[in-house]
Amino acid sequence: MMINKRLIGAVPESKKYITGNVALQWCSLLANIAMMSAITELLAALYSGNVTQQRLIITAAVTLAAVAVRYGCTVGASRMGYLSSKAVKKTLRGAIYDKLLRLGASYSEQVKTSEVVQVAVEGVDQLETYFGAYLPQFFYAMLAPLTLFVVLCFVSVPAAVVLLICVPLIPVAIAAVQKWAKKLLSKYWGQYTALGDTFLENLQGLTTLKIYQADAFKNDEMNAEAEKFRKITMKVLTMQLNSITIMDLIAYGGAALGVIMAATQLRAGKIDLAGALLIILLAADFFIPMRQLGSFFHIAMNGMAASDKIFRLLDLPEPEQGGVSCPEGGIACRDLRFSYEPEREILHGVDLTIPQGKFVSLVGESGCGKSTVSAILMGRNRGYTGSVTVGGAELRDISEHSLMENITYVSHQSYLFKGTVRDNLLMGRPDARDDELWQALDQVNLADFLRSEAGLDTRLTERGENLSGGQRQRLALARALLHDSPVYIFDEATSNIDVESENDIMAQIHALAGRKTVLLISHRLANVTASDEIYVLDRGNIVQHGTHDALLKQGGAYAALWSAQQALEHYGEEAAE
Repeated sequence: MMINKRLIGAVPESKKYITGNVALQWCSLLANIAMMSAITELLAALYSGNVTQQRLIITAAVTLAAVAVRYGCTVGASRMGYLSSKAVKKTLRGAIYDKLLRLGASYSEQVKTSEVVQVAVEGVDQLETYFGAYLPQFFYAMLAPLTLFVVLCFVSVPAAVVLLICVPLIPVAIAAVQKWAKKLLSKYWGQYTALGDTFLENLQGLTTLKIYQADAFKNDEMNAEAEKFRKITMKVLTMQLNSITIMDLIAYGGAALGVIMAATQLRAGKIDLAGALLIILLAADFFIPMRQLGSFFHIAMNGMAASDKIFRLLDLPEPEQGGVSCPEGGIACRDLRFSYEPEREILHGVDLTIPQGKFVSLVGESGCGKSTVSAILMGRNRGYTGSVTVGGAELRDISEHSLMENITYVSHQSYLFKGTVRDNLLMGRPDARDDELWQALDQVNLADFLRSEAGLDTRLTERGENLSGGQRQRLALARALLHDSPVYIFDEATSNIDVESENDIMAQIHALAGRKTVLLISHRLANVTASDEIYVLDRGNIVQHGTHDALLKQGGAYAALWSAQQALEHYGEEAAE
């Protein structure tokens, strides 16, 4: 019942803490039995008028010792629960992170980022409680009634049997609602994920919503999702309340039946007063552990639902990891095809050659597939057909680690991490000295600005939002320069930044082109005129390739794009005058 062997096996370290927790609770129960036995003997002696000083001293000593033992056991059990929860968080979050590393850059093809975050945070939190509270209580709830049964058999076998028989009625009640509850909680988690996705999307696009005054529409949409979540939450709470009510009726009814049996046995003269009092005082202890287990029922169900999601993530098929080291050399694509959806092909047999040490550009209108090509070259999109080789080695045979060491990717949205400038730069080369970091910053014309701040210790907020767009992109380029890989891919690296920053970045790209293999993807043709070869991509097909001058002479798509951009730039210059 609510026990997943695979889940327990996934966190082997927790077993010793769960065992320790159960053992401590059992010791506390034994101490309570000893205390109740001493108290009932004293009460019986008081009733008969045979109380002695020795009896009083023994009862007091046993009671004090039992209280001390129970306190120590309670503290120890709480500590064991904490250590078990800690092991769960460390193990499962580590397993999820390791899985994502094995999935590689292409993980987003199989699972949403929001779902990963939810599983790693909320899901693991549910399992933390499952291991720390539910599992110890489950095993203790099995052990406690059996222990009490053995003890009370020495007092009254019929009463002990009646109490023991009533105990399983609680798990029977739990099992009765388990199937319904599982379906309900599955819907709950699904709706919870949908609400999280909607909230995250609206939060990320808040500025756009404000610009187009569409925030009211999206607010209504999110309210609708929230209402669905509220309804499913109320159903879950109702289910929990009903199950608790049923378990309370069984527990109190069973304890009452035990009391009645004790009174009947006493009246018949089959047990003495002390025995009857002991049965009465311990009757509730038969049901309390199982009743507490029932109160953890929703924790168990949430834990099961969370574990299903975690194992679904951990069981995702991993891309075949090649064991070949990435050799130096050019890049070649032959009959490259790719589809995000089976019925809609994005790339239609692309042939592309980037010779070693050459400067090659890929241009075309928005949506033609340029960034898809770069994503394939970086291993983010794995489901391609055709051939992609780096230095003569097939891309799918090259290990991801080696690929990342040899190819540096810079996009228009290069990620900067919260921390210092030094922290972000050292990602490019962990062993770089401070003077090498400053040299890279000088190359991108960012050193003077940082010297006016806190230098390499300048703090960056999340995503580097306290820098301008141009400064963020320069810093990303400095980090890329420190990486010093044989191949560089620049995917719209100069988009949405100021002219000065664009000129600085392009100057460094041209400088790299003399000694590195460079692929530049750009919508602005003025940036690609110095390329050794320009490929024109149109609706997933290479329609032209050649130098800038040769393509202008050919006419066609490139010449049309060039003319349109030149006319637009000249119009802007005339308007400025």
